[in-house]
Amino acid sequence: MVNYIDGSALSKLLFEEYQPLAAIATTPTAAKLLLPLTQAIGAILWVPESLGGGQDAHPTTGDAHPTTGDAHPTTGDAHPTRKVYSGSLKEHLSNIWQENQGLIFCLATGAVVRLIAPLLEDKSRDPAVVVVDEAGKFVISLCSGHQGGADKLANAVALQLSATPIVTGASAALGLPGIDILGVPFGWHKGEGDWNKVAGVIARGESVQVFQEVGSTLWQLHLPEGHPFDFEGTEEQRSGGAGERGSGGISPKARIWISLTQRRFSPESDLPKVQWHPRVLWVGIGCERGTSKELIETAIEQVFRANHLALGAIAGIATIDLKADELGLRELYFDRNWPLRIFPAQVLRSFTVPNPSAVVEAEVGTPSVAEAAALCAAGSETLLVAKQVFRLEGQAGACTVAVAQAEQEYTGRTGKLLLVGTGPGQLNQMTPAAQTAVAQADAVIGYSLYIDLISPLLRPGQIVEALPITQEVQRAQRAIELANWGLSVAVVSSGDCGIYAMAGLVLEELQAQGWDGKTPGVQVFPGITALQAAASRVGAPLMHDFCAISLSDLLTPWEVIEKRLQAAAMADFVTALYNPRSRTRTEQIAIAQSIFLQYRDPNTPVALVKDAYRHSEQITITTLDKMLESNIDMLTTVIVGNSNTRTHAEWIITPRGYKVGEVDRH
Repeated sequence: MVNYIDGSALSKLLFEEYQPLAAIATTPTAAKLLLPLTQAIGAILWVPESLGGGQDAHPTTGDAHPTTGDAHPTTGDAHPTRKVYSGSLKEHLSNIWQENQGLIFCLATGAVVRLIAPLLEDKSRDPAVVVVDEAGKFVISLCSGHQGGADKLANAVALQLSATPIVTGASAALGLPGIDILGVPFGWHKGEGDWNKVAGVIARGESVQVFQEVGSTLWQLHLPEGHPFDFEGTEEQRSGGAGERGSGGISPKARIWISLTQRRFSPESDLPKVQWHPRVLWVGIGCERGTSKELIETAIEQVFRANHLALGAIAGIATIDLKADELGLRELYFDRNWPLRIFPAQVLRSFTVPNPSAVVEAEVGTPSVAEAAALCAAGSETLLVAKQVFRLEGQAGACTVAVAQAEQEYTGRTGKLLLVGTGPGQLNQMTPAAQTAVAQADAVIGYSLYIDLISPLLRPGQIVEALPITQEVQRAQRAIELANWGLSVAVVSSGDCGIYAMAGLVLEELQAQGWDGKTPGVQVFPGITALQAAASRVGAPLMHDFCAISLSDLLTPWEVIEKRLQAAAMADFVTALYNPRSRTRTEQIAIAQSIFLQYRDPNTPVALVKDAYRHSEQITITTLDKMLESNIDMLTTVIVGNSNTRTHAEWIITPRGYKVGEVDRH
């Protein structure tokens, strides 16, 4: 079941990729700042013994829980996310360094540098290190910005603290994705090359040739103007020739290969090169009972070496269901982290293969296992490598290997749909969880106006797709397509995404596609609705029972809308009217007024609020009988008061029912 969940749980969800995550505070001020953050995002806060009298103590006072005085009901701790370390911080860091994906320090930057310097090994293995100042104004990405994720972590923490992120990487300043994390969202395998030199060329804005033979090109579509990448290399260069000029006659200063091929770069070349391997190859395996993992692994390696294929381009292995319990296969996919796809004989026999075998068919019910399984897993009709049989001297069993190429790479990730309400329009009206969802997502999809309003949250490398206002169904389908592939996708709507917005449409589309309720994952991030925003600008008109009715008959028959208007007016609900008037639909608001005049006093207060909290905001407080004298359009929210609603000093008030202004004599 998918429900709205509290902001803390949503924040933890958005910080999953950094777990396990730890924070360090050495002063009472730092502990006070980091404690609510760590509770929200699911991190452990480490404090020294000097900040408290023991494990169960409050980190700044040494007391039990400051509100109740009680320990945590399940752990016995006042704050279960807080732990106390003994001895020096230097020693403690050496103990937890390799245990965590990320570390958040509230400590002087210089002190952090000195503390972590002896622990740093390689940016591909070091945890993300982020530093927060004690005032909570700045969050610095200090170490492992790209591969460790410190840049993203700094931005996410800054959103939680309403602070300013400090990201100093050159690629971020240029609006470019880091070359060493370019393929991460798509599950690409990072191959060989001089990554530092290529990154340096990109940072200087010099020409970089890109040869992309396989894998998603979505990243190319979202590069800023003036980017340094040249996608127009010659055939001679693609085949490894000596040509050194790119398009326009400009000599490239570096090259990027995105390929299923394993290239060997010459150490004598002055041109730095790197290679990414999208996981597009499915390896079909047939084997005799008892074939060892070593034999299967050796067979795959020999096939790939002979055909100059990169092992990093392997998406997974496939075989017949009769081999699902084969020990050698199971050990291989566990050790290599390759998914294993199995197919019944009746499915495999439906594929036409170049090398069918009557012997195999008699044994397992299909003339092909390796070739057919490779094609079936890849969703392809053409083999890249036909089957080859391998045996190893001194080892029992035999293995057959075939390779097929999929059109789309395997990401190895479970996708997520983050359904985000952006509120009235200003970023400070969005919840921190909603802001973090947008900033962390691999892809952001929404109506172009809403994308523009949240543009400060977007980061280099994100896939951002803005579709017109009439393409809501297409937006939902595109978001689901990307999430099914394995990306995390933020679908943004103004106001609350679950009220006249995209959340319901996405869930309807998932249901129509036979969604199991789990994959892709779905989370809904609520936002301030249009009626809430409008009400807040005119006082407290919603203090008693209220309802919302859209006057648009595009998706709801007008007869149904009239019945709802009649019922709301008769029941004395304070009523918010959405979509009151368009250029072609002008009569509905007049009909709504006439219905309410049957049951409400003509002087009933009415608020007309257009573009609440935006620069173009317009507010009119009028009465029911005069409301049509004012400008009303599709961007206006109309709030009609009930029989008790009144105005005072240009504010609208709907009494809740309390006795106000009377002196209590008891």
